Amino acid sequence: MANENKKDFNAMLKDSKDMPKIVEITDEKSIEKYGGRKMYFAPPRDYDAAMRRVPMGMVITVGEIREHFAAENNADFTDPITAGIFCSIAAWASFQRENDKTPYWRTLKANGELNPKYPGGVEEQKMLLEAEGHTIIKKGRTNIRYYVKEYEKFLYRLD
Repeated sequence: MANENKKDFNAMLKDSKDMPKIVEITDEKSIEKYGGRKMYFAPPRDYDAAMRRVPMGMVITVGEIREHFAAENNADFTDPITAGIFCSIAAWASFQRENDKTPYWRTLKANGELNPKYPGGVEEQKMLLEAEGHTIIKKGRTNIRYYVKEYEKFLYRLD
């Protein structure tokens, strides 16, 4: 996202965007890639609510949230694009609030990767996760990425 300081992320969080909804997809490549036709779209506030459930010392991935929403709503999968965007909106909305914070730093990308699009980038997320006892590892030489070491041991289940 760009121009974060000029956007009202809390208003975005409250905008349901005509969601939740299930869309039947017909594109064969997408059906093969995602394993089904029924694609679920959750509103931004649902991502925020899921992110709020993750207790201190635990983490969750966007993929885990997506899988939970799909299963809970009898869909084959959840849209990955809106999932990433809505998790970022939840993070920035929390950052803009004085109170009632969402622990967005506990929500990771695939394979336990830190999210550079969250407020303060990976450095802030790294600091907050380390304060909760996690070890952060660096991978890559030119395209450097950061991951929670053995994140699977700390995965929170929404079920």
